Amino acid sequence: MNDAARKAETHCRLARTRDSQILARMSRDYIETGLGWSWRANRIDRFIHAPDCVVVCAEHMGTPASESQLQGREICGFAIMEFGIDKAHLNLLAVIPAMRRYGVARTLLTWLEKSAKVAGTPQIDLEVRATNAAAQQFYEKLGYQRCGTVPAYYNGREAAHRFQKNLFASPSTEGTETDKGAKQP
Repeated sequence: MNDAARKAETHCRLARTRDSQILARMSRDYIETGLGWSWRANRIDRFIHAPDCVVVCAEHMGTPASESQLQGREICGFAIMEFGIDKAHLNLLAVIPAMRRYGVARTLLTWLEKSAKVAGTPQIDLEVRATNAAAQQFYEKLGYQRCGTVPAYYNGREAAHRFQKNLFASPSTEGTETDKGAKQP
């Protein structure tokens, strides 16, 4: 299956209580490795039902020939975000290894950013392990800026880099078209 087909067959939906166990295991295996397991099913379920939170799942349709664990409609990624008045906080984002680099994390984050914009929330904050260079590059490519480091953030064991993105910042207008079709300087 080619990359375009993988991306086309991935979509987002809101998480349900029955997803809590799967998401908790994904957090344990792909996010909290070496830190102790704090995002268990009951905690994730509370976020699923909290009025100021969104838990979104990415599902992949179909079975890639080389990835037998993705049979049928399977959760291949998820994210949890809390919304406040002035900012939202991305608590978790995970994608199963077989689906990394196929746009799943970008799809999840784009979905959450659109939700934040609709809610009028101007900023998203998040933390990333200081040792996770790939995640840091991912967020930077999507316009997130590193704004600090917190020593021993993760259970007193590992530092985190803080990132944030202003969702209503003016993008660069150089070379873009106006509503009337004219190029701006």
